[in-house]
Amino acid sequence: MSAETASGGKEAVKRHPVAVTAVLSAVGYAVVIATFGGFLPYPDIDLSTVNTMSHAIAAVNTVTLLCILAGWRWIRRGEVKKHRTAMVSAVSLIIVFLVIYLFKIGGGGTKEFVGPTLVRNYLYLPMLAIHLVLSIVSVPVVIHAAVLGLSHTPEELRETAHARVGRIAAGAWSLSLFLGVVAYFLLNHVYSWDYLGLLVPW
Repeated sequence: MSAETASGGKEAVKRHPVAVTAVLSAVGYAVVIATFGGFLPYPDIDLSTVNTMSHAIAAVNTVTLLCILAGWRWIRRGEVKKHRTAMVSAVSLIIVFLVIYLFKIGGGGTKEFVGPTLVRNYLYLPMLAIHLVLSIVSVPVVIHAAVLGLSHTPEELRETAHARVGRIAAGAWSLSLFLGVVAYFLLNHVYSWDYLGLLVPW
C-alpha cells in the first residue's frame, strides 16, 4: 500500500467516522452472532483448553482494564501521548480477548455456575447480565472513540466528540471488564461449575 493510498484512506475515515463505526460494529456483532449460532467453523477444544482460555481471558481483561484506567488518568493530566498509547493498547487487547473468546465459545463451549442459590441469583447472574449488556452496547461507542482518536491529530480531536464519547466508552467498558473478571473468579476459583460444552452442535 502506497503512502498516498494510506493517507487517502485515513482522510476517508476522518470524513466519515460514523459510517466507519457502523460498519466495524456490524462486522463485530455479525461474527459474534454467527459464532453463537453455530454458523462459523472452529476447531474442537477440550475442557483443559477451555479452562486455559478462561484464565487467559481474565488476564487479558484485567490488563485491558488497567490500560483504560491509566489512559483515563493520563488524559486528565494532559499527557496525550501516554493516553493514546494506553488506549491503543486497550483496543488491541480487546481484539485479543475477542479472538480467544470466540474460539473458546465456538470450539469448546461454556461452563455453568454451581454455587449457593442466593449467590447465583443475587450476585453472579446479575453481575454477568450487566457485564454482557455493557459489553454489547459499548461496542459502537468504544469503536467510535477509537476511530476518532486514530484518524485525528490531538488538535483536531478538540473539534470532535472524542472526549465526550471517550468518557462514556471508558466508563461502560471499565465496568463491564471489572464485572467480567469478578464473575470469572466466582465461577472458577470461589465456587464451582458444570461443563455444558458447545451451545450449538456442529
